Amino acid sequence: MRLITNRPDFYNDLCEEIRLFLPREEISLEEAGGDILSLMLSVDGEFNCAAAYEHEGETFIYAHSTPYRGGSDIIEKRYMKRCMKTACYRVLRMAYPDRLIPWGSLTGIRPTRLLRELIETEGREEALRLMTEEFDVSPDKLLLADEINSVQLPFLESAKENEFGVYVGIPFCRTRCLYCSFASQLRTKKTDMAAYLAALHKDIELGSEMALAHGLIPRSFYMGGGTPTILTADELDSLLDKILACYDTAGKEFTVEAGRPDTITEDKLRVMKAHGVNRVSVNPQTMCDKTLRLVGRDHTSEDIIRCYEMVKSVGFDSVNMDLIAGLPNETEADMEASLKAVEALSPECLTVHTLAIKRASRLHERMEEYALPAVDTVEKMVELGMASARRMGMKPYYMYRQKYMAGNLENVGYSKPGSVCVYNIDMMEDGMSIIAHGAGAMTKRVFDEGGRIERVPNNKDIATYIERVEETNKEREMLFEL
Repeated sequence: MRLITNRPDFYNDLCEEIRLFLPREEISLEEAGGDILSLMLSVDGEFNCAAAYEHEGETFIYAHSTPYRGGSDIIEKRYMKRCMKTACYRVLRMAYPDRLIPWGSLTGIRPTRLLRELIETEGREEALRLMTEEFDVSPDKLLLADEINSVQLPFLESAKENEFGVYVGIPFCRTRCLYCSFASQLRTKKTDMAAYLAALHKDIELGSEMALAHGLIPRSFYMGGGTPTILTADELDSLLDKILACYDTAGKEFTVEAGRPDTITEDKLRVMKAHGVNRVSVNPQTMCDKTLRLVGRDHTSEDIIRCYEMVKSVGFDSVNMDLIAGLPNETEADMEASLKAVEALSPECLTVHTLAIKRASRLHERMEEYALPAVDTVEKMVELGMASARRMGMKPYYMYRQKYMAGNLENVGYSKPGSVCVYNIDMMEDGMSIIAHGAGAMTKRVFDEGGRIERVPNNKDIATYIERVEETNKEREMLFEL
C-alpha cells in the first residue's frame, strides 16, 4: 500500500491504524503497486482530516474533524494525531466492514489509562461518549475498561510521590517457545551465568544507591524473564540476598515469575519464601499437552499441577497462572479444558493473554506451517477466560494490548479480593517510576506534570549489558536528576 500524507511525522501511528485491518500489509510513502491511502490534515479553528482509500477499483472517502484544544505542544500534537487516526480507521472500516475491531481506532497499549485521563479532564459522561463515538470502542470493551479502572483507583490513589517499583530481569530460558519474541537466551552448560549475575548484582547496587540518594522508597518488587527459576537455588539465594541488602523489601509485595514447571524445585521455592517473596507465577499457557509440545514447552499439564501443589505446600498464598488464547491448532474446547483444569486448582490470579505474533518469533517466520484459530474463535476464547475468572470469584484488575494481537484484542489480569499485583497496576498504568535491573530491562521515570515519561533502557545484548552497567547507571542517574 502507498500512504500519501502531509504529516509523515505520524507515519508509524498511521501504519498501526492500517494494520488493525491489514495486519501484514507493507506500507510505503513512495510509489507502490497496491492500494493507495491518502490522509491530509488541515487546521481551520479545528483539526480536519480528509481520507481517501483506493481499493480494487473502488474509492472510499471520509472526512473527520476534531475540535482544537489549546495547551502544550504535546496536547496539540495528540489531538492532531487522534483526528488523523480516526479518519484512517473509519475510511478503512468502510472498505472492510466485516473485520472485528473491538477497540475501535485505539492502537495504544493502555486503553484504561486513556479512559481514566478522559474522565479526569472531560468528566465521566463525556469520557464514555468519546470512547464510543470518537474512538469507536465497542460497548463490552468499554465496560471492561471501566470496571478495571474502578478496581485500580484505590491503588493508584494510594501511591506516594517518592515511591517506585523495582524490576529485576533474568533473560534466560530452558527452551524457546514458538511465539516468544523476547531477547532471552537459552541456558546451557556453556552459559557464563556467573558473569551475568555479577553484572546484575552491580546493577542492583548502583540503582539502590541512586534511589537512596533521591529519597525514593520501593513499593513493590518484580522478578521476571525469561524464566527467573532457570537459576539454581544457590544463585537465587545469592541474588535475593543482594536485593534484600540493597533495597528495603520488608513487608513489600515481591513477585517472582517461577513460570515454567520444568525449572521449579522445592529448594528454589524455599529459598524464595525465606527471602520474603510472597507472590509467585506458575504459567502453563495451556493445559493441552499436544499444544505444549507444539510450542516448544518441555513439560506436561501434569507437571504444571504438580508444581502448583508444590508452590502451595511451601506456603505461598498468592499464585498467578497465565493462559494464552489463540495458540496454534487450539479450539474453543481446548481453551475450555485448560480453564477447567485451572479452576480445579483455583489460583488467586489468572491472566488471559491473546496470542501476539511478533516479528522476532519463530511463529512469524513459519506462519504457513501452523493453523491459527479464526478471529471470532479467539474472541470466544477470551470470553471463556473472563467467565472462568468470574466463577473463581475474580475481577479484572489490569489490562494491556500489544501489536500484532489476534483480533486486536487484549491481555487481562484477573484477581480474587486481596490478591491484586500492585506492581502490574503501577507498571501498566504508568502509575509511578520503575527502576529496572538486568539485560533488556527498561527504567522509566514518570513525571508529575503533563503525563511526561522518560526512559533509559539496558542493552538487550547480554555481553554489551555486562560491559555497560556503570555507563547505563550514569544515564539512569541523569534521568532522575531532571
